[in-house]
Amino acid sequence: MTLRIKLPGGILKVKTYRELRSRERDRRVPVVKIGALYLVWWSTKQKPDSNRPEA
Repeated sequence: MTLRIKLPGGILKVKTYRELRSRERDRRVPVVKIGALYLVWWSTKQKPDSNRPEA
């Protein structure tokens, strides 16, 4: 289960390894590992995934 925290500059997500997306596993977005959890920062300025259609 992913925990999402909306912040003014983006979203901070707390995930386990099996929940990580390929961009997160490849460290193309900021990722910090603390124990078994990963803190992932998705900035609002970040480009969307190329494999996801834009709304």
